[in-house]
Amino acid sequence: MRSSSPSRILLGTAVVSGVSALPWLVKPLYGFISDSIPLFGYRRRSYLFLSGLLGALSWSLMATFVDSKYGAAFCILLGSLSVAFSDVVVDSMVVERARGESQSMSGSLQSLCWGSSAIGGIVSAYFSGSLVDAYGVRFVFGVTAFLPLMTSAVAVLVKEQAVASSKVYNPSISTPMLLESSKQHIMQLWTAVKQREIFLPTLFIFLWQATPQSDSAMFYFLTNKLGFTPEFLGRVKLVTSVASLIGVVLYNTFLKKVPLRKIFLLTTITGSALGMTQVFLVTGLNRQFGISDEWFSIGDSLILTVLGQASFMPVLVLAARICPPGVEATLFATLMSISNGGGVTGGLLGAGLTQLLGVTKDTFNNLAPLIIICNLSSLLPLPLLGLLPEDIPDAKSTDIEDVKSS
Repeated sequence: MRSSSPSRILLGTAVVSGVSALPWLVKPLYGFISDSIPLFGYRRRSYLFLSGLLGALSWSLMATFVDSKYGAAFCILLGSLSVAFSDVVVDSMVVERARGESQSMSGSLQSLCWGSSAIGGIVSAYFSGSLVDAYGVRFVFGVTAFLPLMTSAVAVLVKEQAVASSKVYNPSISTPMLLESSKQHIMQLWTAVKQREIFLPTLFIFLWQATPQSDSAMFYFLTNKLGFTPEFLGRVKLVTSVASLIGVVLYNTFLKKVPLRKIFLLTTITGSALGMTQVFLVTGLNRQFGISDEWFSIGDSLILTVLGQASFMPVLVLAARICPPGVEATLFATLMSISNGGGVTGGLLGAGLTQLLGVTKDTFNNLAPLIIICNLSSLLPLPLLGLLPEDIPDAKSTDIEDVKSS
């Protein structure tokens, strides 16, 4: 059997990562379903409950029956679908509560949500690497299968007003009603998206996320060249989870009233400059200053994650506050999918650039130039900062009510 070339393996890793992100790219579909088709009398809690069950099923299969790469890929897609759908539902509930609030209050609400997510990431990262080493991946998959069930349990406790029985979808009598409702939701969504206050910031966010990335190449450098073990990578993940929480606290404490343009300008320039420090790790320059590869990697991940989270928080606040009533899940999911699509585009561009420079899972001669090019490219969207509003608009002062009435 002929083995695959190193460059194909590295490119394949990036492509597989992109494929696993596909459920996140069609998040508007989940939002549309949640907004338009009440299930068992509810638009949110029913879908949240079922998403938890789907996630538990996918990881249970991984822990027991799956023994092929195709089966694993299918289960990973199911698990990703479960998380993506539940993410849309939760986001819609946050949007409903953020509407009409001040920028500061909306920022606090998003900070609470993402801070909770970061704490969950800390707990997960703390145990992931060590559990894999001690008990194997099947055991970890089995433990993971119980976590989505917590989502289903929480869904039962969600307070949501039941939809009138006349609006609950019934295939035998409600198909015309469903078509009419779907048409109205599509028109509302289109009316909202084409607004300048929504379209232009969305375009900037896509371009901001779509710059090339060198993450896949750096992963192979850390594991194959520096010999970082899964346990150590788990510690790095723990550090980045803590850093995400720090980024949320930083935003909520100091930045939630700062105009969006200033936040992006500061964090992008600082992040690009600090991202260059990865060249130190690749060339071994850090060791000349007496800093080990492990400590340098941890510190680098910590700082860059704090900056990344702090710069992304205002995007979430903006997206939540401009969503009109009735299409909360659909529009917010659309905005986030466009952002995710930019990230996937950046990953694929980075994979192509990686192959062009001849960087493989075993050859890293041009890794330093790759890092420099990727970091400099992150500055390219800055001339387009004018696409962003100077301040996050107050929901009461926008034309959102016009969208609702259209």
